[in-house]
Amino acid sequence: MIDPAFSTDGNIPTSESTDASRNGTISMQSIAMQAEQGDGDPAEARKDIYHVAQTLYNDKTDWVTFFREVLGKEGVVRRNFREVRSLHEFETTDDYSDIQEMLVDLWKKNPGSKGEPEATRVITVRMPESVHEALKTEADERRTSMNKLCISKLLQPIDDKFIPSGRKEKATK
Repeated sequence: MIDPAFSTDGNIPTSESTDASRNGTISMQSIAMQAEQGDGDPAEARKDIYHVAQTLYNDKTDWVTFFREVLGKEGVVRRNFREVRSLHEFETTDDYSDIQEMLVDLWKKNPGSKGEPEATRVITVRMPESVHEALKTEADERRTSMNKLCISKLLQPIDDKFIPSGRKEKATK
């Protein structure tokens, strides 16, 4: 549930009675602690998550920080929807779609990260040449890089029916 120091009208209080506010903006640590109920009332969780996302968006947080705090491995979405089924249900809501739009808008406005620097990782993806060429063509048509196109595609939820099963488990030593 959202801290009572947050107003329900979407405005951020500047009262000194709470550490959630500093010069009209909320600290990242305070935001990270906002929605913690985890698979409680889904409607309340959606409301809380949306409020945190909207606050970060209004603060013009960089897209990397927004992603990490809202959609990342330990972001408010995963802290609220710990069960895979409930997470997938949330991903079909208008709230989730709005959050995705906020993320994209922040990315368009500032593709770099102005927050705490986060290490970049490199992955190698094996794919048929025809898939590679299709991605290259799509990136050209959209006037973007293949890297940006692939990141955009990776950030979108996907239905399980479109993911082949049969992943081999790594042997433990």
